[in-house]
Amino acid sequence: METLKNLITMVVAFFNTAYNALKKRISELQTESNTYPNKPADKRWFDFLNHKLVIFSAILLIIFSFFNSLQELRQDAIPYSQFINDVKSAKIDKAVITDRYISGIFKREKLNAEPKHFTKMPLFQTDLAEFLQTNKVEFVVRSGENWLSTLVFNWVVPILIFAMVWSWIMRRTTQGAQSFLNIGNKARIHQDTQAKISFKDVAGADSAKQELKESIDFLKNPEKIQKLGGRMPKGVLLVGSPGTGKTLLARAVSGEAQVPFFNISGSEFIELFVGVGAARVRELFEQARAKAPCIIFIDELDAIGRSRGGPVMMGGHDEREQTLNQLLTEMDGFDASVGVVVLAATNRPEVLDKALLRAGRFDRQIIVDKPDLRDRIEILKLHTKDMPLAEDTDIATIAKRSPGLVGADLANIANEAAIIATRTGQTKIRMADFEAAIDRILAGPEKKNRVLNTEEKRRVAYHEAGHAMIAENVPTGQPVHKISIIPRGVSALGFTLQLPVEEKFLSTEDELKDQIAILMGGRVAEEVALGSISTGAQNDLEKASDIARAMVCQLGMSKKLGPLTYGKRQQLQFLETEVSEYRNYSDETARLIDTEIIALVQEGETRARHIIANNKTILEKLAGILQEKEVVNREEIMGFIKIK
Repeated sequence: METLKNLITMVVAFFNTAYNALKKRISELQTESNTYPNKPADKRWFDFLNHKLVIFSAILLIIFSFFNSLQELRQDAIPYSQFINDVKSAKIDKAVITDRYISGIFKREKLNAEPKHFTKMPLFQTDLAEFLQTNKVEFVVRSGENWLSTLVFNWVVPILIFAMVWSWIMRRTTQGAQSFLNIGNKARIHQDTQAKISFKDVAGADSAKQELKESIDFLKNPEKIQKLGGRMPKGVLLVGSPGTGKTLLARAVSGEAQVPFFNISGSEFIELFVGVGAARVRELFEQARAKAPCIIFIDELDAIGRSRGGPVMMGGHDEREQTLNQLLTEMDGFDASVGVVVLAATNRPEVLDKALLRAGRFDRQIIVDKPDLRDRIEILKLHTKDMPLAEDTDIATIAKRSPGLVGADLANIANEAAIIATRTGQTKIRMADFEAAIDRILAGPEKKNRVLNTEEKRRVAYHEAGHAMIAENVPTGQPVHKISIIPRGVSALGFTLQLPVEEKFLSTEDELKDQIAILMGGRVAEEVALGSISTGAQNDLEKASDIARAMVCQLGMSKKLGPLTYGKRQQLQFLETEVSEYRNYSDETARLIDTEIIALVQEGETRARHIIANNKTILEKLAGILQEKEVVNREEIMGFIKIK
């Protein structure tokens, strides 16, 4: 009886727990309905109830099996000899005989007494039935097999255990996917509760913002362009170097558009199983059509949009090509009047399939270029608006010192300056902190453990002083902002930093020749002052040779060779400087090219030698100051170097 009470208590506790879990799940589903409106509510309820129903049914089967075996659990075991004696003594009222046990009920000693039960393993004997009948015991013979117990414990329970273990393994493998195939769509919808980013939070990139504003305006008011017989663009592709703010612009679009914004990375379409990516593309566009007007943003489009072609592996298309084919079909299939705009970003447009870039798919391609001086000033102001800046901090000078850097680099400069100020215990960020941050990003961190001996330090000082002298004395040289002989990065033992006066996008022949002379200045200074040269000029020689070769082969700046280009050059990656080249000229022309390149470099070296030989005293003083202070700013060298 006590066992029955415990079992009933367990059942009641289970139903109480299930009820509380149901209430909690209902609350979670309400929250999920607000967070993921694209998933149908009836589907969520079906998944939940179906999952709970399986577990509940299994538990009921186990409980019922326990009830079925309750009789056996409640009986007390007695010796077989006692069972025989009790039968002879007429103490047994009823008995049940199976091939596994004998159970029964003792006769009541009193009228209202509770009957006592017993159980005993059977002894296989042929005269047992006659013996019980002789002693007037009512008995029943049954098979010992309990089919329900056998079904539950031999089949249902092992299968349930295996299913739970398999489900746990699949969840761990697929990182919480909707199924073990991980087919579910991973697109995230921008929430209204999140902090919105608008175009006011994006500094620079004015042309890109203008084109995106037009696309948003068409999305909100399509009748504007439809009145003139035009159509809204289906796709907008943002192209630019890493860190120029493509993803930030997309986030600003989501804040400005005030329409549903689906955000997904290109790599999230690709999965191990063929067909999963295509299924995700179909589901994404189905959800977008249901929420139209809306925007789909695919970051890193080159992950799925690579050009098709080449050998087909294993007799068929791979998963990436199937995903791309489905994307092409979806973009070409939906009507522009539906109001779904696909926004994508990539820094490798040269690998994209031509079918993606044709009109009717990505109608607009927006170049998000590196910021110019004005844009860099605005970006730095944006990143430092919440920072306590010292009075000597000059944002314009910081912007001038960072030509060619993108928005992410400028944000890193501001953050590094704050870290340096914190390290030195400052309450405000000084100009010196920004200078140190720029040096760290452009030239690498200081190698304080790399100590130069006296002779090496002296040679590096003369080398950098030579660069500075030539830069200040050639006609088109830019002002020297800082000279340092502190080792930085991997191999830099020092550097001379020039500050451009204005942003320039073209270089003249004279400017390139002056640049060669500046590069040769360090090597010449070592030779004039110390009587020998070192390996420190290796990088300078490489740069000077590249400039001279470009002048002769690509820019047509050789009088002997004329205004022609020599050598077919192919850029390996968009917005990158790495190129491949093959020769398309004769051996005689090659010898002439080599002669012209050598002449340009030697001309630069001669000019540098002439300037340094005429100003050797200034070279000695500047090198001495560098050896003493290691870092010299422009204000400290104005008295030694001629200032134009």
